[in-house]
Amino acid sequence: MIPDDAVTDRTTTDRTTTYHAVPDSEVPRGAPRLVEANGVQLCVQTFGSPTDPTVLLIGGAGSSMDGWDKGFCARLAAGRRHVVRYDQRDTGRSVNSPAGAPDYTFSALLADAVGLLDVLGVDRAHVVGISMGGGLAQCLAVAHPERVATLTLVSTSPAGPTESELPPPSDGLRAAFADPAPEPDWSDRAAVIAYMVEGERLFAGSAPFDEDAVRESSGRVFDRTTDIEAALKNHWALADDEEPVTVRLSDVAAPTLVLHGTEDPLFPLDHARALAGGIPDARLVALDGVGHQPPPARVWDTAILALLHHTDRK
Repeated sequence: MIPDDAVTDRTTTDRTTTYHAVPDSEVPRGAPRLVEANGVQLCVQTFGSPTDPTVLLIGGAGSSMDGWDKGFCARLAAGRRHVVRYDQRDTGRSVNSPAGAPDYTFSALLADAVGLLDVLGVDRAHVVGISMGGGLAQCLAVAHPERVATLTLVSTSPAGPTESELPPPSDGLRAAFADPAPEPDWSDRAAVIAYMVEGERLFAGSAPFDEDAVRESSGRVFDRTTDIEAALKNHWALADDEEPVTVRLSDVAAPTLVLHGTEDPLFPLDHARALAGGIPDARLVALDGVGHQPPPARVWDTAILALLHHTDRK
């Protein structure tokens, strides 16, 4: 078992790969910084050495880089990975458009990811996408296969057609979508944080909901986000692309890992099974009791070791 206050480092022998705990303080990390990628300003932060293989983390709808916990990034970096997390448009400190009226489409978010790799001087990355970011990651693997060393899909669904009908969201989540909570006063920090916490609660699994931790992270997101209303609205309001990327799972050539909670209320586990069954040689790792969320700390031993093994290739 890896201690909660440690990260993992790797030692390779002729036959096996093992991982050893090292202090989090030994993992180098850069400060969040603005870069120009794909013609817009994006905020990016890196962990680890740029000489190590790059892992690009793509967040879900309305999620800034903060959706990828710093401890999670540090543990990956200690496994000799160069970890990149970033604010997508309208989140965090990246470029903004008016709340409710995004001036870009899904394809621009895809081009942003490619542009960010260009700015960082990364030819090929191990791409990890969650939820909407998992859709972006699938499109990236199909449209730009030369840029994707491996693919990891977290809490997401096929971005193209499947052979079987997939189950809908849970009854509770559908009821919440049909009767959404009233919007807060977007200038009221406490009200917005409470709104965000209750939103996260809807997507949790059966494990105890860590309200204090979610409240703390929501406060951090509020404090570093240029326009929190735009951040929580605009990705859901994207117009359709005129020429969307067509994703057929059988066309995904990158080695693929699927990480998915067994209690995901938005995309039940059959969505993950469809991904693993449709992408050639994909591997599914189910995270027990996890909902629609980034892997929580209690399953990092499973998720991070799976990611390190999966990305242990060029």
